[in-house]
Amino acid sequence: MLASGRLSGVVARAGMKQPVRFLSTTQSKARVPSSIISTLPTARQAVGRNGLLLNGGRSTFASTMIRGAMQSRSVVVESTAAALITAAKVHGAGAATIGLAGAGVGIGTVFGALINGVARNPALRGQLFSYAVLGFAFAEATGLFALMVAFLLLYAY
Repeated sequence: MLASGRLSGVVARAGMKQPVRFLSTTQSKARVPSSIISTLPTARQAVGRNGLLLNGGRSTFASTMIRGAMQSRSVVVESTAAALITAAKVHGAGAATIGLAGAGVGIGTVFGALINGVARNPALRGQLFSYAVLGFAFAEATGLFALMVAFLLLYAY
């Protein structure tokens, strides 16, 4: 058991790549003599940046493929966001249109009450009619407000 644990540790260490970085990109400001640079054009130095080890194979095919996939994914995200915004606009406009049905029910209730009131007391027909017109105006204003909100949701945003 102990030997297999040691063996897996050795295999894991052997599989790890040594993080490398070019001398010209080090964060220290130490000047490297040009004679060393000319004799060692591919001199590399293992460094850690921000507590993380840097991998020498950053521009491999896999990372290029992942970057391309992420860029194509942004197009999908943008089209999905546009579809969600359109769906929200239509949903909100539909909910505001339900307000128009509420205004229609209100107008029907007002004139139903007018007919009922005139049938009970025909002498108050003029006064009841003026109240009915006032109730009709309030219900119609509510319906027009709902219609305005529906059109604003559909066409203004």
